[in-house]
Amino acid sequence: MSTANQATIQEAADYIRAKSGIRPEIGLILGSGLGILADLIQDGISIPYQDIPHFPVSTVEGHEGELLLGTIEGRAVVMMKGRFHMYEGYGPQLTAFPVRVMKQLGIQSLLVTNAAGGVNTSYEAGDLMVISDHLNLTGQNPLIGPNDAALGVRFPDMSEAYSRRLREIAKQTAAQQGFSLQEGVYAGLLGPNYETPAEIVMLRTLGADAVGMSTVSEVIVARHAGIEVLGFSCITNMAAGILDQPLSHDEVMDTAEKVREKFLNLVLAIIPQM
Repeated sequence: MSTANQATIQEAADYIRAKSGIRPEIGLILGSGLGILADLIQDGISIPYQDIPHFPVSTVEGHEGELLLGTIEGRAVVMMKGRFHMYEGYGPQLTAFPVRVMKQLGIQSLLVTNAAGGVNTSYEAGDLMVISDHLNLTGQNPLIGPNDAALGVRFPDMSEAYSRRLREIAKQTAAQQGFSLQEGVYAGLLGPNYETPAEIVMLRTLGADAVGMSTVSEVIVARHAGIEVLGFSCITNMAAGILDQPLSHDEVMDTAEKVREKFLNLVLAIIPQM
């Protein structure tokens, strides 16, 4: 599998451009059960990941594995329906490779979503959390290795990994729609197992509000590339040890389905403002 360099990024972008006349301004990456956002795309075309040069293939239930290009509320978008995770055996450079390709296609901002476990005990399953910051606890980083200055600086600033401007827009939009967004810190772990109760206590002590197995590599690469980022976690379950019940992927998918309409309406209203 190829690593991210200018030649592989360009080859993937050229293939996508040949399939669609859309020149996207905004990228979207959809987490487990959140592919429902693809319903928003108008005049969309779909490209299976396996057809795109150098793209990996998603192997997780709830991740459908296709790139969509089209418009939402008049804005040109490129959307990943299904993402890649390091627990599938992909390195961090490869999980974030599509972000490089999106940048090459022209995006200026990225909306990233994930399904996450609630670590903050004031949260409930079904809450939507706008991500204020993250903890990269994967032990890996997509920027390790030689730096290509054409892609970004050697030591990128992460003091505002998630755009304050876009977070304010998200909170105001939710308020206009009659509900409050949670706002908190997302802890990204490697997975694929769910965390132990002791690990959840540790994460809460470290300042995490939600935990998942994605997002951090993509956001690091997006900021390296100068892309403005807005992130949402759908709190699909309370993390281990908070409730007296085991965790399952089925619960994650079920909760994502329950918040479907609220999430769709929120994103639909935010995209024109990005």
